[in-house]
Amino acid sequence: MKKSREPLSSTPLLRIADSAVHGLGAYAARDMPAETFLGLYEGRRYTAEQVAAKDWNNQLTYLFTLSNGETIDGAKGGNGTRHLNHSCAPNCEAVEEYDDAGRLLLRFQTLVAVDAGDELFIDYCLTADDGSPPSDYPCLCGSPDCRGTMLAPADTPADTPADAATESPFKPA
Repeated sequence: MKKSREPLSSTPLLRIADSAVHGLGAYAARDMPAETFLGLYEGRRYTAEQVAAKDWNNQLTYLFTLSNGETIDGAKGGNGTRHLNHSCAPNCEAVEEYDDAGRLLLRFQTLVAVDAGDELFIDYCLTADDGSPPSDYPCLCGSPDCRGTMLAPADTPADTPADAATESPFKPA
C-alpha cells in the first residue's frame, strides 16, 4: 500500500500563528542567521491596469507591488510569506531579483539573526498616492522607534520594492 505524503511547504522556515501585532503572523521555525532566505512572495499577478480596474472594496488584501508595476496578490495562490506583518524596526526585508527566465521575483530574507519563535517583520514602506494622511495607515508594531504609520519615512525613496501593501486595505491611485 502506497503512503500518501503531504506536499512540502514552500516556506518551511515559517510557522504561521496568531500575532499580537495584527491577525496572523509569520514566526521563525528555527534559529536563523542574518540573510537567511525565507521564501518567495507568491500569488496571482496583476498588471497596473488590472489593479486599477478591480474593485477591491476595502477588503483585507495581501498585495505587494513590484518595481516593474506588477502586483502580486498573496491571497490567491500565496504562501506563508503573506503573513509577515509590518514593523518600523523590521528583522526581515523584501528583495527583488530576476530569475533565469527574466521574471521579477520578490524574496524575503532575514536582516539579522532571529531565534526560533520570533515573529518576523518587514517594513511595508507604504505609499499613499491618493493623498491619504498617515493616520489612515496606523502602525501597531510597538517598536521604540515606531513611526506611528506604515507609510514609508519621508526620507525613503518611493521606488523601494516594499512600496505596496502586504495585508492592508489597498487604496488604488
